[in-house]
Amino acid sequence: MRVKEDYRALTGAERAAILMLSLGEEHSSRLFALMDDEEIKEISQTMANLGTVSSNIVERLFVDFADQISATGSLVGTHESTERLLAKVLGAERVGSIMEEIRGPAGRTMWDKLGNVNESVLANYLKNEYPQTVAVVLSKIKSDHAGRVLTQLPESFAMEVVMRMLRMESVQKEVLDDVERTLRNEFFTSLARTSRRDAHELIAEIFNSLDRNTETRFLTALEERNRDSAERIKGLMFTFEDLTSLDSGAIQTLLRNAEKEKIPVALKGASDALKDLFFGNMSERAGKLLKEEIAGMGPVRLKDVEEAQSYLVSVAKDLAARGEIIISDGSAEDELVY
Repeated sequence: MRVKEDYRALTGAERAAILMLSLGEEHSSRLFALMDDEEIKEISQTMANLGTVSSNIVERLFVDFADQISATGSLVGTHESTERLLAKVLGAERVGSIMEEIRGPAGRTMWDKLGNVNESVLANYLKNEYPQTVAVVLSKIKSDHAGRVLTQLPESFAMEVVMRMLRMESVQKEVLDDVERTLRNEFFTSLARTSRRDAHELIAEIFNSLDRNTETRFLTALEERNRDSAERIKGLMFTFEDLTSLDSGAIQTLLRNAEKEKIPVALKGASDALKDLFFGNMSERAGKLLKEEIAGMGPVRLKDVEEAQSYLVSVAKDLAARGEIIISDGSAEDELVY
């Protein structure tokens, strides 16, 4: 096929295809990476059928594109501005449904979306569902993701789910539709609401995952630009030394759940106060053996110590998320009454 010589007669897909071809492979590949499968398929098929396109059409198309962009002025796209725009042409219920889809995980189908949900988040929701429902969900998502979700469920509940999966035959369409409807109306609606996170909390989590030197470098640079934000982020971060805020029960729970070989490495670089807290919540014999192990280790790479400490912090956070321990932020709400 040969594209018409009048650029105004081009379809939207043809215009996009010409622009993509004109940009070259490097830039076009970046744009393709931002599209979904259907968009890629449509534009690729149009490209293949373009035929010869005159330089006059290419030039005129780019001029028209530039004119339209420059006429708009600067643009800022946000969830809020998009929601306001949709509200002018669609009903409130339809707008709410679309925005939940936008804010939720990526994916064309319900099961694609579930595949992009963090396994801990999905498991935390599924543990309150019937084992049969969970069996249906795990049978529909990718096996590696299903395996990670399964390990996050309580062991007895997980085994019940496995038994249901073993006995499960083909799932009736009505049952599948009902499970999808429940997920859409309950899980994804809740997920969309909770996804509107405070930027300071997000940065605090990112900084927590950095090694000590990089974390310090970023915080120092941020203090120079915005001291208030830096202080707020530092207040939200939970570091290894913050484990001193845990009570005896929490430390004992942490010791039971952490990998034993990580503990002496982490404590190798800990303060005396934190070491004493760990030793004080172990039996006399276990504490003595741990002290001897730390003393006998000799020099340990700083990187290994920081990795072990980050691991213990991660375990503590997971335990707190499951409600097994309480991590105090120093507020009056976290004070305990005996």
